[in-house]
Amino acid sequence: MTRETEAIAAGVRAELRALRDHVRQLHGGMVASADGMVIAHDLPDIEPDGLAALTAAAIGVATRLTDATGQGGFEESLTRGSRGYVAAYAAGNRAVLTAVAGPDTNVGRLHLQARRTAARIAALLDAPAAPAAPHR
Repeated sequence: MTRETEAIAAGVRAELRALRDHVRQLHGGMVASADGMVIAHDLPDIEPDGLAALTAAAIGVATRLTDATGQGGFEESLTRGSRGYVAAYAAGNRAVLTAVAGPDTNVGRLHLQARRTAARIAALLDAPAAPAAPHR
């Protein structure tokens, strides 16, 4: 991992921790590329590589669903299970923020905070690379 990619991953992890601090009952989060490669995660009890692959598959279906119904490009998806929620948010064109939350999570607050976090993560990931130092 280069210094630049490590700095980006550290910034993403900081955003994930801040999201957890702002949303009660948020178990953790992950940012992965649209093709399912983990960029950074804050998931204490969930295997991130498997979740990244499942998220990529779910986003693929969600994208086809929004395309087929004329609803535009994918922005977010929410799945409710008997023990909580899994939400996915587009983080720019190349990444997805996945949040795992408990059953008593305020979903409106989750959406509000996660959308803001996804926008900040998109800015981190889409920032132009710093110019390389000249060779002497």
